[in-house]
Amino acid sequence: MSVELERNNDNQSVCDKLTSMSTSDSNSHVYEPASAQGDVSQQIRDISEVPAIEVITTAAVHLMSAAAVKLGLAAEENAEELKDLDEARKLITALAGLVTAAAPEIGSQHAGPLRDGLRSLQLAFREESTIPDAPGKGPGEKYTGPVN
Repeated sequence: MSVELERNNDNQSVCDKLTSMSTSDSNSHVYEPASAQGDVSQQIRDISEVPAIEVITTAAVHLMSAAAVKLGLAAEENAEELKDLDEARKLITALAGLVTAAAPEIGSQHAGPLRDGLRSLQLAFREESTIPDAPGKGPGEKYTGPVN
């Protein structure tokens, strides 16, 4: 019985972590434990209905948005204060890896716009950098090749 209880607690912990990832503010992370096992089961059923393409493209759009903010491209007055090129580099590299790996799975209809957005971010990074990276050494270029 204790093994089953421990397994249920582990499952509940994983589900709580998964369900806490959605917040109304994409830049804040608030832990919200599931109130009941029924809620978790419903949320698992809900996520099971989401096509993989939608999950992949949503993740890519989140990475793009975060990278744009870190590049200082936000539409807010304090955009320059939000700039962090080291963080932008990490986000762009992660996006490049995701887009490159997912492209064969999601098809050119979905991958094309993601590649365009990625390229725009890579070029914006080059413009924002005070010390330019060598060709092929910019963020994500190990996955995409040099961007000019």
